[in-house]
Amino acid sequence: MDPMPHRDVDQTIPPTPEQPLMESTDGLLQIGAAAERVGLSLRTVRYWDEVGLVRPSARTDGGFRLYSEVDIEMLRVVMSMKPLGLTLEEMAELLSFLEPEILAGESPARVPTGSRDGLRDYAERAARSIQKLDRQRDDARKLQRRMLDKLAELEEFDLPQADVAD
Repeated sequence: MDPMPHRDVDQTIPPTPEQPLMESTDGLLQIGAAAERVGLSLRTVRYWDEVGLVRPSARTDGGFRLYSEVDIEMLRVVMSMKPLGLTLEEMAELLSFLEPEILAGESPARVPTGSRDGLRDYAERAARSIQKLDRQRDDARKLQRRMLDKLAELEEFDLPQADVAD
C-alpha cells in the first residue's frame, strides 16, 4: 500500500512505485534532515540510494529525495550492519530478510524459503563480529586507562610543558 499520492504522468520526473512525486512533504524529511537524524553523511545516504540499498519513498518536483519514517528505520538498520563488515550485496540480502518486519512493524506471517538459513548465517556472523568489537572496545579502554594514568602522573608532578619549535 502506497501512502503517498502520485502526481500526473505528464510531470518532468515521472513517478515510480519506489519514488512517487510529492506535492506536499508532510511527514517526510529531505536528505539532509534524514542523514542528520540517523547520524550518516549525505554522501552515504545518496550512495545507498544510488546502489538501491535504501531508496527514498518520494522525490520533490525538483528531484530532492524525501524520506519517510520507514525509510529512516531502514537507514538505521543498514547503518547498524556496517560494523559487521558486510558487503553491499550482503546488506541488501539481510535487509530483504528484515524488510517485511520493518515495513509492517511486526514479523511476517510466512518466511520465504531459505530465509531462516540465511538469517541464521547472518546472526552467527553478527555474533562473531560482536565478539571482535568487544575485544577492540576492551583494548581501547585499556589504552584510555593508560593515557589517563599518564596524564594523572604528569599532573601530579605539575611539570611544565616543553615548548615545541615551529
